[in-house]
Amino acid sequence: MIDGLTGDEIARAIYLGLILLFLLGVFGFGGRASLRGLRDILLWVLIFLMAIFAYSYRDTLRDNLFPATTRLDGDTIELRRQRDGHFYAALEVNGAPVTFMIDTGATRIVLSRDDASAAGIDVDELNYLSRAQTANGLVQLAPVRLRRIALGELDVSNVRANVSAGGLGISLLGMDFLDRFSRIEIEGDRMRLVP
Repeated sequence: MIDGLTGDEIARAIYLGLILLFLLGVFGFGGRASLRGLRDILLWVLIFLMAIFAYSYRDTLRDNLFPATTRLDGDTIELRRQRDGHFYAALEVNGAPVTFMIDTGATRIVLSRDDASAAGIDVDELNYLSRAQTANGLVQLAPVRLRRIALGELDVSNVRANVSAGGLGISLLGMDFLDRFSRIEIEGDRMRLVP
Protein backbone atom coordinates (compact mmCIF):
# COMPACT_ATOMS: atom_id res chain seq x y z
CA MET A 1 0.00 0.00 0.00
CA ILE A 2 1.39 3.42 -0.98
CA ASP A 3 -0.05 6.53 0.70
CA GLY A 4 -3.44 4.93 1.27
CA LEU A 5 -3.63 3.25 -2.17
CA THR A 6 -4.19 -0.49 -2.40
CA GLY A 7 -2.38 -2.73 -4.87
CA ASP A 8 -5.48 -2.87 -7.09
CA GLU A 9 -5.73 0.91 -7.20
CA ILE A 10 -2.05 1.25 -8.11
CA ALA A 11 -2.41 -1.35 -10.88
CA ARG A 12 -5.52 0.44 -12.17
CA ALA A 13 -3.65 3.79 -12.20
CA ILE A 14 -0.76 2.26 -14.17
CA TYR A 15 -3.20 0.71 -16.64
CA LEU A 16 -5.08 3.99 -17.14
CA GLY A 17 -1.78 5.84 -17.47
CA LEU A 18 -0.69 3.53 -20.27
CA ILE A 19 -3.99 4.00 -22.08
CA LEU A 20 -3.68 7.78 -21.68
CA LEU A 21 -0.14 7.67 -23.02
CA PHE A 22 -1.31 5.68 -26.03
CA LEU A 23 -4.23 8.04 -26.74
CA LEU A 24 -1.99 11.12 -26.42
CA GLY A 25 0.41 9.57 -28.87
CA VAL A 26 -2.28 8.74 -31.40
CA PHE A 27 -4.46 11.86 -31.18
CA GLY A 28 -2.20 14.45 -29.62
CA PHE A 29 0.87 14.25 -31.75
CA GLY A 30 -0.39 12.53 -34.91
CA GLY A 31 1.83 11.30 -37.67
CA ARG A 32 3.75 8.10 -38.10
CA ALA A 33 6.91 9.27 -36.34
CA SER A 34 5.16 9.90 -33.02
CA LEU A 35 3.25 6.63 -33.30
CA ARG A 36 6.54 4.80 -33.82
CA GLY A 37 8.02 6.57 -30.78
CA LEU A 38 4.99 5.62 -28.66
CA ARG A 39 5.30 2.03 -29.83
CA ASP A 40 8.94 2.00 -28.73
CA ILE A 41 8.04 3.43 -25.30
CA LEU A 42 5.29 0.85 -24.82
CA LEU A 43 7.67 -1.92 -25.86
CA TRP A 44 10.21 -0.82 -23.23
CA VAL A 45 7.47 -0.60 -20.59
CA LEU A 46 6.40 -4.15 -21.49
CA ILE A 47 10.01 -5.41 -21.27
CA PHE A 48 10.39 -3.71 -17.88
CA LEU A 49 7.17 -5.29 -16.54
CA MET A 50 8.22 -8.73 -17.82
CA ALA A 51 11.59 -8.35 -16.06
CA ILE A 52 9.81 -7.51 -12.79
CA PHE A 53 7.53 -10.52 -13.21
CA ALA A 54 10.46 -12.87 -13.96
CA TYR A 55 12.38 -11.59 -10.94
CA SER A 56 9.33 -12.03 -8.68
CA TYR A 57 8.96 -15.68 -9.69
CA ARG A 58 12.68 -16.46 -10.11
CA ASP A 59 12.69 -19.39 -7.65
CA THR A 60 9.67 -21.05 -9.27
CA LEU A 61 11.06 -20.52 -12.76
CA ARG A 62 14.50 -21.87 -11.78
CA ASP A 63 13.06 -24.97 -10.12
CA ASN A 64 10.87 -25.74 -13.14
CA LEU A 65 13.50 -24.98 -15.78
CA PHE A 66 16.41 -26.60 -13.91
CA PRO A 67 15.17 -29.44 -11.71
CA ALA A 68 17.27 -30.46 -8.69
CA THR A 69 17.65 -34.07 -9.88
CA THR A 70 18.69 -34.95 -13.40
CA ARG A 71 19.94 -38.11 -15.01
CA LEU A 72 23.08 -37.95 -17.09
CA ASP A 73 24.50 -40.41 -19.57
CA GLY A 74 23.84 -43.97 -18.50
CA ASP A 75 22.73 -44.46 -14.92
CA THR A 76 24.68 -41.54 -13.41
CA ILE A 77 22.51 -39.14 -11.42
CA GLU A 78 23.37 -35.48 -11.00
CA LEU A 79 22.01 -33.34 -8.18
CA ARG A 80 22.18 -29.55 -8.09
CA ARG A 81 23.02 -27.72 -4.85
CA GLN A 82 20.03 -25.68 -3.73
CA ARG A 83 20.01 -22.14 -2.33
CA ASP A 84 20.29 -23.42 1.25
CA GLY A 85 23.58 -25.18 0.39
CA HIS A 86 22.18 -28.73 0.51
CA PHE A 87 21.60 -31.38 -2.13
CA TYR A 88 18.13 -32.91 -2.49
CA ALA A 89 16.94 -35.97 -4.39
CA ALA A 90 13.48 -37.20 -5.36
CA LEU A 91 13.08 -40.93 -4.63
CA GLU A 92 10.23 -43.40 -4.49
CA VAL A 93 9.60 -45.08 -1.15
CA ASN A 94 7.12 -47.97 -1.32
CA GLY A 95 5.80 -46.32 -4.50
CA ALA A 96 5.30 -42.85 -2.94
CA PRO A 97 7.37 -39.86 -4.08
CA VAL A 98 9.60 -38.54 -1.27
CA THR A 99 12.10 -35.68 -1.38
CA PHE A 100 15.23 -36.39 0.65
CA MET A 101 18.03 -34.13 1.78
CA ILE A 102 21.38 -35.82 1.15
CA ASP A 103 23.06 -36.25 4.54
CA THR A 104 26.52 -37.83 4.34
CA GLY A 105 26.73 -37.51 8.13
CA ALA A 106 23.74 -39.80 8.66
CA THR A 107 24.22 -43.55 8.74
CA ARG A 108 20.68 -44.59 7.76
CA ILE A 109 17.70 -43.34 5.88
CA VAL A 110 15.48 -41.32 8.21
CA LEU A 111 11.91 -40.61 7.14
CA SER A 112 9.87 -37.75 8.53
CA ARG A 113 6.48 -38.76 9.97
CA ASP A 114 4.65 -37.25 7.00
CA ASP A 115 6.81 -39.02 4.42
CA ALA A 116 6.54 -42.32 6.30
CA SER A 117 2.75 -42.00 6.34
CA ALA A 118 2.74 -41.23 2.61
CA ALA A 119 4.79 -44.40 2.07
CA GLY A 120 2.13 -46.49 3.81
CA ILE A 121 3.78 -46.84 7.22
CA ASP A 122 1.49 -46.61 10.25
CA VAL A 123 3.53 -44.11 12.28
CA ASP A 124 1.26 -44.37 15.34
CA GLU A 125 2.02 -48.09 15.75
CA LEU A 126 5.83 -47.73 15.74
CA ASN A 127 8.08 -48.01 18.79
CA TYR A 128 10.27 -44.92 18.99
CA LEU A 129 12.99 -46.44 21.17
CA SER A 130 16.16 -45.09 19.54
CA ARG A 131 17.50 -41.55 19.74
CA ALA A 132 19.77 -39.61 17.46
CA GLN A 133 21.41 -36.22 17.59
CA THR A 134 20.59 -34.07 14.56
CA ALA A 135 21.26 -30.47 13.64
CA ASN A 136 17.79 -29.72 15.05
CA GLY A 137 18.50 -31.48 18.34
CA LEU A 138 17.68 -34.89 19.77
CA VAL A 139 15.02 -36.92 17.92
CA GLN A 140 13.36 -40.22 18.72
CA LEU A 141 13.50 -42.87 16.02
CA ALA A 142 11.67 -46.08 15.22
CA PRO A 143 13.33 -48.77 13.06
CA VAL A 144 11.42 -49.91 9.97
CA ARG A 145 11.97 -51.96 6.82
CA LEU A 146 11.06 -50.33 3.53
CA ARG A 147 9.61 -52.67 0.91
CA ARG A 148 11.20 -50.69 -1.91
CA ILE A 149 13.21 -47.52 -2.45
CA ALA A 150 14.28 -46.24 -5.87
CA LEU A 151 16.48 -43.46 -7.22
CA GLY A 152 16.89 -43.50 -10.97
CA GLU A 153 17.88 -47.00 -12.07
CA LEU A 154 18.85 -48.01 -8.53
CA ASP A 155 15.89 -49.95 -7.13
CA VAL A 156 16.43 -51.69 -3.78
CA SER A 157 14.10 -53.92 -1.74
CA ASN A 158 13.91 -54.61 1.99
CA VAL A 159 15.89 -51.55 3.13
CA ARG A 160 16.51 -50.71 6.79
CA ALA A 161 15.49 -47.18 7.77
CA ASN A 162 14.21 -45.12 10.68
CA VAL A 163 11.14 -42.98 11.15
CA SER A 164 11.39 -39.80 13.19
CA ALA A 165 8.85 -39.27 15.98
CA GLY A 166 8.80 -35.59 15.07
CA GLY A 167 11.01 -32.55 14.77
CA LEU A 168 12.36 -33.58 11.38
CA GLY A 169 11.04 -31.37 8.59
CA ILE A 170 12.47 -33.39 5.72
CA SER A 171 13.59 -36.97 5.23
CA LEU A 172 17.34 -37.68 5.24
CA LEU A 173 19.17 -39.93 2.79
CA GLY A 174 22.11 -41.37 4.70
CA MET A 175 25.21 -43.33 3.77
CA ASP A 176 23.42 -46.66 4.13
CA PHE A 177 21.77 -45.95 0.77
CA LEU A 178 24.49 -43.76 -0.79
CA ASP A 179 27.10 -46.53 -0.31
CA ARG A 180 25.27 -48.48 -3.01
CA PHE A 181 26.84 -46.13 -5.58
CA SER A 182 30.42 -46.85 -6.64
CA ARG A 183 31.37 -43.15 -6.55
CA ILE A 184 29.99 -39.93 -5.11
CA GLU A 185 31.56 -36.87 -6.74
CA ILE A 186 31.01 -33.27 -5.67
CA GLU A 187 32.26 -30.60 -8.03
CA GLY A 188 31.16 -27.05 -7.33
CA ASP A 189 27.36 -27.00 -7.14
CA ARG A 190 26.93 -30.49 -8.62
CA MET A 191 26.86 -33.91 -6.97
CA ARG A 192 27.15 -36.98 -9.18
CA LEU A 193 26.08 -40.43 -8.01
CA VAL A 194 27.81 -43.00 -10.18
CA PRO A 195 26.58 -46.64 -10.06
